Amino acid sequence: MTANRFTMDDLRRILREGAGEEAGLDGDIDSVTFQELGYDSLALLETGVRIGREFGLELEDDHLIDAETPRQLVDAVNELLVAVRAA
Repeated sequence: MTANRFTMDDLRRILREGAGEEAGLDGDIDSVTFQELGYDSLALLETGVRIGREFGLELEDDHLIDAETPRQLVDAVNELLVAVRAA
């Protein structure tokens, strides 16, 4: 069963689990690019695996590549959650 909503706090927690507490994720990071936050494509792929496992989703690489900011990734995950619930 999947959760109803993926939040920015969920993303922060998952990013910290992968990168450690030193990850600069405090404050308003919605529009800051992952590159500016210091996350490369490998870190985002790991994040996608963690999100998929926890929320019961299959995130395609395109979802992660197309999401340049945390807000875009949160929105993409929520769109998938809606689609999974509707199926």
